[in-house]
Amino acid sequence: MRKTILLGLCSLLLTLNLAAQQDFSKVEMRVIKVAGSVYMLQGAGGNIGVSVFDDGFVVVDDQYAPLVPKIKEALKGITTKPMKFIINTHYHGDHTGGNAILGQDAPIIAHDNVRKRLQSGATLFGQTTPPAAPAALPVITFNDHATLYEKGEEIHLTHVPPGHTDGDTVVDFKTSRVVHMGDDFFNGMFPFVDLGNGGSVRGMLATVDATVARIGDDTKVIPGHGELSDKAGLRAFADMLRGTLGAVQTAMKAGKNVEQMKKENVLVRWASWGKGFINTDHWIETLAEELKKKK
Repeated sequence: MRKTILLGLCSLLLTLNLAAQQDFSKVEMRVIKVAGSVYMLQGAGGNIGVSVFDDGFVVVDDQYAPLVPKIKEALKGITTKPMKFIINTHYHGDHTGGNAILGQDAPIIAHDNVRKRLQSGATLFGQTTPPAAPAALPVITFNDHATLYEKGEEIHLTHVPPGHTDGDTVVDFKTSRVVHMGDDFFNGMFPFVDLGNGGSVRGMLATVDATVARIGDDTKVIPGHGELSDKAGLRAFADMLRGTLGAVQTAMKAGKNVEQMKKENVLVRWASWGKGFINTDHWIETLAEELKKKK
């Protein structure tokens, strides 16, 4: 089983490397008005959130460094006001790659663990990412909660249980009734859960369930990856996490190994979710590895 998981991770690592080496000149930034003061930018990497208020704006995540000129150009189409803060939802490079450049314009805010992992470097699938440049590091960190009070918008930052990583932040734009979930929500696709850096499928599910319980039916939800969503879309994601966890757990209790689960297609009911970054076989491997850990 261990050999199977390692082979799957090597395949996934290849996918990650290809994504990081793509021709960014072909990427187009798409600007979507979400609600109230909030916009969403889609390009390559994680979805960017933008909140514009009376005297400036806040950016949530900043994709890859080569895309910064396109990000800045897209921002000019939204507002000419100055950038006041950058928020990182977690440490992965497709959400923090623009830090070193954009961090010259505004301070970066993130959970303590984001700064730690960026500062020390991290190992993913057996390969080590070197420490980030000092200019890319968050200069304001928090442990559990932080709040930004801006004219026309109140922004709550909440460190949630380890899910995608151990430094995840969910960002609530309270006035606009918008939530940016970071990579604790992959809309319409199986998520990547960074088990080697504190991630947990069960922790991700706990965060999604808690968010579904507290937001209104009219709340807009920005996922880390995928199209703009809402409470119903977030609930569907939670149902998928719960259902696939249960299916793999049942198979494991019946004595089936990962290869048998793949061959028997134990997740056939959720086949449509495997068309994104993480395919069904990788998701089975992730769930099996998760279920081996103590709850």
